[in-house]
Amino acid sequence: QVQLVESGGGLVQAGGSLRLSCAASGSIFSINVMGWYRQAPGKQRELVAAITRGGSANYADSVKGRFTISEDNAKNAVYLQMNSLKPEDTAVYWCYADHYYGIDRNWGQGTQVTVSS
Repeated sequence: QVQLVESGGGLVQAGGSLRLSCAASGSIFSINVMGWYRQAPGKQRELVAAITRGGSANYADSVKGRFTISEDNAKNAVYLQMNSLKPEDTAVYWCYADHYYGIDRNWGQGTQVTVSS
């Protein structure tokens, strides 16, 4: 089993920055992808960014050029640097981990990001 603990959410003004962190513990050897989803009120959950163990990243079109996902394999952590934040980035952000061998996805507890205009 893998545990994911997130930190770094909060309230920021439009144009500001936040950095989300997600630390993984437990059976981390099976993780092959980590990333972030978000869900705004009244909207569906959407994939924001993901990164493979090899460092290959992909992003939602809405955050390209503003958000950067990175990993620290030594710390078993993944980060989401969010710059030029917009009010439409307001959402609950969840870290997740996908695994080899068909093991079920793990989720963090979620962290609120609020961007004021």
